[in-house]
Amino acid sequence: MAAGKTSVGRALAAATGRRFVDLDERIAAMGEPVAPLVARDEPEFRRREAAAIVEVTAEAEASVVATGGGAAAFGDNLDRMRAAGCVVALGVDPAESARRAARDTNAIRPLLASGAEQLAAARAPIYRRAHAVVDTMGKSVDDVVAHVRAVERVWQALPPGERGASILALGERSYPVTVSPSFPAGTLTRLLDGTTKIGLVTDANVARHHLEVAVASLGMHGARTEVVVIPPGEASKSFAQFERLTGELIARGLDRGSALVALGGGVVGDLAGFAAATLFRGIPVIQMPTTIVAMTDAAIGGKTAIDTPAGKNLVGAFWQPRLVACATDTLATLPARERRAGFGELWKYALLDGQALWDAVSACAGWAAGPDGTPPPSALRTVIDRSIAYKAAIVGRDERELTGHRALLNLGHTIGHAIEAASGMLHGEAVALGLIAAARVSAAVIGTPPALATELTAVLAATGLPSDLDPYLSDEILARVAVDKKRTGAQLKFICVRGVGSCEVVEIPVTEIRRILRSSSVH
Repeated sequence: MAAGKTSVGRALAAATGRRFVDLDERIAAMGEPVAPLVARDEPEFRRREAAAIVEVTAEAEASVVATGGGAAAFGDNLDRMRAAGCVVALGVDPAESARRAARDTNAIRPLLASGAEQLAAARAPIYRRAHAVVDTMGKSVDDVVAHVRAVERVWQALPPGERGASILALGERSYPVTVSPSFPAGTLTRLLDGTTKIGLVTDANVARHHLEVAVASLGMHGARTEVVVIPPGEASKSFAQFERLTGELIARGLDRGSALVALGGGVVGDLAGFAAATLFRGIPVIQMPTTIVAMTDAAIGGKTAIDTPAGKNLVGAFWQPRLVACATDTLATLPARERRAGFGELWKYALLDGQALWDAVSACAGWAAGPDGTPPPSALRTVIDRSIAYKAAIVGRDERELTGHRALLNLGHTIGHAIEAASGMLHGEAVALGLIAAARVSAAVIGTPPALATELTAVLAATGLPSDLDPYLSDEILARVAVDKKRTGAQLKFICVRGVGSCEVVEIPVTEIRRILRSSSVH
């Protein structure tokens, strides 16, 4: 509500020479104005709203359609809208939504009585299923129109079969995150147009399974692909490997007209992304993730980094890719441990997004705990899609972690990174334990029911993930929290959980986090 859909829609239609359709006006034309109809009989309003969507999406004339705030949240409206064209949700903070609504004396909003914040929380997971979420905070109507047009250009450039992709809305740097069984050769060819040479970075494990297919997909473009294989594992996110990689790429003739492709998990993506950000002062990078963690988290959002002896990801850069291409067929070759580790990030997204994603992740837990070679269930595609949509929406609002929105993605990572650095655990395994730590700290700081930590422990164990936090609350591990990159002075921005779908950033003294975790340990 009051996100500016009508104002932006009218301006967008004028700028692009299309007609403008206000869905509420279509509904009113059926015999009764919207506000009294909603107040009198909301189910009847929703029926007429759905009928109006069917009508307008069936019309041949090119249109910009502004829907009501609840249209996407009912029945199959959103699926019908996505099938008809590019769907953009306009993001607005609930408090600002309420302020705008109060200023608009010409609009009657019966549902506002239930509270903007409650409505926003209930509808947010649905809004994130739009092709893109464009933030409106601090932007003029013209600014928002420009961002929407950039999203539409990305959407229009995708082949019809790939237009279900999430689009990370960053103005002219907007890019798609595609999910399909195989790598999208057509999209890769278009995005690499004009590239003089391609540097493909992968690790030895991934190369054994997927290098040939990836090179063939890139080969359709015609540019020569130079392959550099790095050792697998976190140790490759180092200054030594960075120096070796950039030196080899330069020796093989890459220049400012070249592009890098990262084929692999988070380590490959971080290292190759950082190389792309710095080589020749910045060249394009395409992420082709082959693990669950990389598909849903590491490859999206432009964070690139290498590790130092002091901690993980302390040297890096923001460098957005041109494309993130997720080929789900690659997940069939994941070792069982890597597969389970991926679910550490998926449980994080379930806590952030809400009950529907929590249930979807639960439905896939059996596959995570299964043996090597087990094909992924079809439901995993939905889980990956929705996790990607969450991250895309958050990064679009807070690319460089300045407003606090993007910090939410660090749920479970404060303690998780410390455990990972000290123990050698896989990233997702350590994040899983970090989620339990977050639940314990949340119980002490904001009064979260202790039952959440108990439930988390149970679902992580059912997924085959580590679920006993206490052995990892050593002096060595807790000392590493003090060098977390989210620390400012003695305070640390910690992500607390009130419940599934309700998380928030809380500033807590580093010493207090250590005290809470120590006191919560049963050992």
